[in-house]
Amino acid sequence: MIRARTIWAAATAALTLVGVAPAAAQAAPEPPGGATSVRAAPNGTADLPPGWRITGTGTARSLEWRSPRLVRPGDARVEFHSGGRLLGVPEPDRDGRTFRLPLDETGSAAPHGLTDLQVRAAGRRLDQEPGAAARQRRPAEAPPAKLPPPLPAGSVDPGRPGRYATTTGEYTLDPVRLPGLSAPVEMRGLVVAPKGTTGKRPLALFLHGRHATCYVPGQGEDAVTIDWPCADDARPIPSHRGYLQDQKLLASQGYVTVSISANGINGQDGDLEDGGAQARSSLVRSHLARWADWAAGAAAAPDSVRRGPKADLSRVLLVGHSRGGEGVDRAAMDSLYPPPADQDGTPGRARWNIRGTVLIGPTAFGQNPVPDVPSLTVLPGCDGDVSDLQGQLYVDGTRSVSRGRALHSAVHITGANHNYFNSEWTPGQAQAPASDDFWEDPEDPDPVCSTDSPTRLTAEQQHRAGATYVATAARLFVAGDDRARELIDGTGRRAPSADPARALTHAVGAGRGAGFLPDAGVRVTGGGRLCSAVDPDPDAACLGEDAHGSSPHFAYWLPERESGRGAIALDWSAPGTATRISPDAPVSLKGAKSLALRVVVPPGSTGTRLDVSVTDAAGRRATLGAVRADGLPGSERTASYWAQELRVPLTAATRAGVDLRRVTTLELTPRSRAGQAWLMDAYAWQPGTPAVRPAPLARVDVGRTTVEEGDSGVRTYHVPVRVSGKGTGTVRMYVMDPSGWGAEERVVTVRSGRPFTDVAVKVTGNQRYGGNVHHNLLVKAVHGSVVGSYAGGVSVEEDDPMPEVRVTPVADEVTEGQPLRWRVSLSEPADVDLGTVLVPVPDDTRPELSTKDVDQDWLLETVGEVPDGEVPLSRLDYFALWVSVPPGETAAEATVPTVTDQVAEPTEYIGLRGTDDEGEPQGPVLTGTVLDAS
Repeated sequence: MIRARTIWAAATAALTLVGVAPAAAQAAPEPPGGATSVRAAPNGTADLPPGWRITGTGTARSLEWRSPRLVRPGDARVEFHSGGRLLGVPEPDRDGRTFRLPLDETGSAAPHGLTDLQVRAAGRRLDQEPGAAARQRRPAEAPPAKLPPPLPAGSVDPGRPGRYATTTGEYTLDPVRLPGLSAPVEMRGLVVAPKGTTGKRPLALFLHGRHATCYVPGQGEDAVTIDWPCADDARPIPSHRGYLQDQKLLASQGYVTVSISANGINGQDGDLEDGGAQARSSLVRSHLARWADWAAGAAAAPDSVRRGPKADLSRVLLVGHSRGGEGVDRAAMDSLYPPPADQDGTPGRARWNIRGTVLIGPTAFGQNPVPDVPSLTVLPGCDGDVSDLQGQLYVDGTRSVSRGRALHSAVHITGANHNYFNSEWTPGQAQAPASDDFWEDPEDPDPVCSTDSPTRLTAEQQHRAGATYVATAARLFVAGDDRARELIDGTGRRAPSADPARALTHAVGAGRGAGFLPDAGVRVTGGGRLCSAVDPDPDAACLGEDAHGSSPHFAYWLPERESGRGAIALDWSAPGTATRISPDAPVSLKGAKSLALRVVVPPGSTGTRLDVSVTDAAGRRATLGAVRADGLPGSERTASYWAQELRVPLTAATRAGVDLRRVTTLELTPRSRAGQAWLMDAYAWQPGTPAVRPAPLARVDVGRTTVEEGDSGVRTYHVPVRVSGKGTGTVRMYVMDPSGWGAEERVVTVRSGRPFTDVAVKVTGNQRYGGNVHHNLLVKAVHGSVVGSYAGGVSVEEDDPMPEVRVTPVADEVTEGQPLRWRVSLSEPADVDLGTVLVPVPDDTRPELSTKDVDQDWLLETVGEVPDGEVPLSRLDYFALWVSVPPGETAAEATVPTVTDQVAEPTEYIGLRGTDDEGEPQGPVLTGTVLDAS
């Protein structure tokens, strides 16, 4: 008897949040071969494409994909997609090649539920060879042979070393235990501080991202793991030492710096719903608490700390790389709006003031940035890990959430990859094996990011640019030097120390006045249209299928369709057709110097020109001037549809008598011959950096409740959501359908100290197996609020035993031309598709059934290809019989259709056997016998 397996469960609805591992890949594997769509088999079940299989029984049932080469641990999540929707986040195996997604969460998917299977990480395909999508579509435009001349230099250059000598040392403290992690996390820091200073000095703390944790010296990449703790013969990878150049630069300018190790989180964050953001916040604040103790003299500081000046905890800069970026953003939020105690490892109030954050190639799984702490986000143009540049949401996601006084800047660096900002992730500099994360295809070099491209930066150039912009953020956010603002706020000035890197910037916040924001409700007439950032409908989406690459502004979140994010799309074939944008209420531009627009144009395009006009409530109109934009260097493999900040002075409106207090229409008129553009937003702009005072905001945290289904009756459970903080705000919530198709979306009001809107889940008990079901809730801040734990829900565990399956012959000895048939019977019906997988068993002692003996269409559907020559079926890669018993039924058949030929042959055989929980053969061999008809 064989335990049944669930074949067509729909993974975890639109996201997998329980018992899965947010992992990542930095180099795309070669294709496992064949198409990546599920094919319907003649027996009414479905077949999986090469490289995929379903393994295990009971709670171990999984959808599995195996890469033909190593998938290195990184920061982006590996995701399984089917039919254009997210199935879930699989768990990586220790071999670095195999990924499994549990399939027992819901029973609503039918055989058609797994179609067009894909493996993605941050928007890029892992189950295709590098550049495959680019070759299948028309080639992307190459970057200009000559890059534009450098931007003018700014009045200050924060990348120049300061006047202080530095001292370097490390400390190791007792490890800490953090909620959700079984093993304690190390408390280790590399300190670089100035010498010869007086008084307390500001503190900069660095947090690295998710990288491999352990290596065995001399053993190469195969001995690199993401375990924790490391095995006895392995050493921890010192990722925290990778920012030494940045630390020395800041220390020379008078900052105390510390870079902390997070290997203990990297090795365990696969079990955490948020990918480890809360744990990383707790680790950061655990270190800050120690520094506060040392600064106050409440505890003896380690020698490495005592060598430098005391730290001023009222002036703290946090720098995070990749998942470390998401971690320090959460730490800034948690410092202002404390998280619930049971999800945090650092109880107690914050004894520090975070003046700003620097986020380098960050992940943004939650897409809920803290709005009232200034930030600078570095977007590497050749990022091969977090390749969709989702960190752009740390800028876009702050709009209209709070008072808008904090500056949120994005710096796009052409030719920079993900890893080289950390020297311990850089080949030739790292102690452990390291690599270039941009996926290189020797047969199809990328015009922008291949190592020999003129636009690609060397590791030294990239790291120098990164250190310069970290120092720029420190100069502006912590030291308060407003001269540094023009280097990062879209003014169009450069820091010469970052040369030859080409860095473009834009920003929101910093007191920019009321503006034209597509998400906030505007009417669009004329030649443009409102478009959606995340929408499966190509007519509604901002970027169509013919886009050459992707856009950071439209990075995918977890719902398949998301409201509240969009842009205004312009597409013209001749100049002169105006697009008019009218907000719901007049906008005041009074007191502003310019109108600042953030405009996206296609990568590689040149000479896009738009006239900009405004009209007031009385109908007075003025053309402010023209803006011009050239696209960023980009290709199919980059996220280069990125908005450039374009400013036009308001002088012409004043001369024309336009009432700038009541502007009702913004008009954009193309003047170039043909083109495309997307307006992200437009704001009143004036120079200066306003002081930031965090607003009292309501904080929302979603939890998860796990319950048993029960044998009878209907029980009602409630998604646990806590509201804390201060004030009243609004959030957008998505109640996900357990099937994974669609969600109920609502904008709700939240008030600190009052319960969250009740999200009730009704669970009907029965005594028939149906699999686990997850009722998931997602929350995103809209206004007057922040969201910490953004995902949770009610998980219903199946408490009825899975039916047993018996495989018996129906026709296991036939004459060629007749089908071999076996019946798969369940001991009782179930509420989900159940079945088993029969794998071939090679037999060298007698003639085997071959590819020439079976129906060729069936063979193509089953295996994905018809091989040349004659091959025994047992020797085919990925050959198996997948048998599914529909819900409510108790039997189905597996068939092998044979064909008649004119060749005299001996009797031929095929052996099939069921599989165990690991997908390995088990039980007796079922023998099929085919007699010759001649």
